Amino acid sequence: MGLAGCSRKGKGFPGYAFVADQEGRSVAAVDLTAFALTKQIRLEGAPNTVIAHPSHPAVYVLTPENGTIHEIEAASLAVKRRARPAQAAVSMRLAADGRSLWVLARDPRALIRVPLDSFRATARIPLPHDPGGFELDPRPEGHMAGVSFPNENAAALCDLAANSAAAPLPVGPRPVVAGFRKDGELFIVGSADRILTMFDVAASKKLVRLPLPLEPANFCFLPDGGQLFVTGPGMDGVVIVLPFSTEVGETILAGRAPGAIATWTPQDPQPYSYLFVSNPETADVTVIDIDTRKLVVVLHTGGAPSQILFTPDNRYALVLNNRSGDMAVVRTAEFTSERTKWIERYKTGALFTVIPVGGRPVGAAVTRA
Repeated sequence: MGLAGCSRKGKGFPGYAFVADQEGRSVAAVDLTAFALTKQIRLEGAPNTVIAHPSHPAVYVLTPENGTIHEIEAASLAVKRRARPAQAAVSMRLAADGRSLWVLARDPRALIRVPLDSFRATARIPLPHDPGGFELDPRPEGHMAGVSFPNENAAALCDLAANSAAAPLPVGPRPVVAGFRKDGELFIVGSADRILTMFDVAASKKLVRLPLPLEPANFCFLPDGGQLFVTGPGMDGVVIVLPFSTEVGETILAGRAPGAIATWTPQDPQPYSYLFVSNPETADVTVIDIDTRKLVVVLHTGGAPSQILFTPDNRYALVLNNRSGDMAVVRTAEFTSERTKWIERYKTGALFTVIPVGGRPVGAAVTRA
């Protein structure tokens, strides 16, 4: 689908999308009121993670090759502070209480806490092996993290309050951390042998192993924690796992070779949610009504869609196109205002606009101006 049918009518969102351009070693600042690239903010390294501040108009960007965190303010569109908690890092997450960033470091091998107020590393949890990825307990009072060790076919639980890591737990080959159940009581890891393993956090022991019809690679929880969506090589579909009953629910078709996924729920009082599924091979995003499991719309977004995120007002979906170096913008009202009509008759949706953001966009976050 070409862009001739795109509409530029809309009030926009009063803020910015900050997009990590790995190839350009920069962050693109996109004005979401004008839907235009405002500035390329150069960094001394290739970024891979962007996280919005929980209450202040700013974002935090990690450049893993030099282990540096950059704080970029929306007001100035410039780097305000830098911290270098490691020589080399893997990824970064924001603690659920919104007070600290946790960096998974490769040199040294550690989980490192960086409070947002001081912007200095204050805690290090040494790790026994080279880490691959991690996730944090989603509860504000939570104090656990789960880390994968791909070369060891293992994963470990870390107590962030005690600054300690438990002995690694054996899992399948090339483990990928899915995350924690919403109550923090289960830690979930996928592996290349098409197994999803759930661990009892309190006992630090294996609870159940669930066979899957695909290799789990991408994960997304429904906000209430009741469903976990999984995509990966081996199947043109999404597997729905029920974390509280520790079982596989069902599998639904979702376009060609599904990749990154994200859930979206309209503003209250609508009780329904949608699942956005990227299809990089066909340059599409498939949208599914989660309640009915029906296909709602297919959006042709451009080259190799990857990360999908939403503006805080829920009015726009933003899709990073890894191959074409741009960001597709979708007005969610185009296919949610008359929900029954859309779920009864499949249609191909139009984009609102497409914004060039750099050579290889790999991550983004939205914040108010």
